[in-house]
Amino acid sequence: MNVSEEMKENQAVSATIPEPDPKQHYFWGTGRRKTAVARVRLRPGTGKFEINRRPLESYFTEERDRNDCTAPLRATETLGKVDVFVNVKGGGITGQAGAVVLGVARALKKANPQYDAPLRQGGYLTRDAREVERKKYGKAGARRSFQFSKR
Repeated sequence: MNVSEEMKENQAVSATIPEPDPKQHYFWGTGRRKTAVARVRLRPGTGKFEINRRPLESYFTEERDRNDCTAPLRATETLGKVDVFVNVKGGGITGQAGAVVLGVARALKKANPQYDAPLRQGGYLTRDAREVERKKYGKAGARRSFQFSKR
């Protein structure tokens, strides 16, 4: 077997999610972005995606945010094969979408460790650690100074 065949074989991930432990019923994943926190529950199913007990389409009105949320499922070819239930709070719309992405990716990895490679390649398992810089005393904001007057 040559190198390219071996790479294709490694990239071909079986798109199966096993049944979770009977005591837990779900695979859990936690995602954070800025001040938003998303708690994600995942189980084999028909493709239902709910955020705060609302369908994905009604919670995130922007197409970009909806695509971001389903990106880890598309990377692992599990879109339509799992049910995803998310509780998200804090932050704004974009921060919440980023938190959901990380939470879904972590839940998928917990469900099937073979998904680690495609999720890492897509950058879905990397926590974006950027936060808002705090305001400093003697300044108008984090770095901006008050207007200077010569006279």
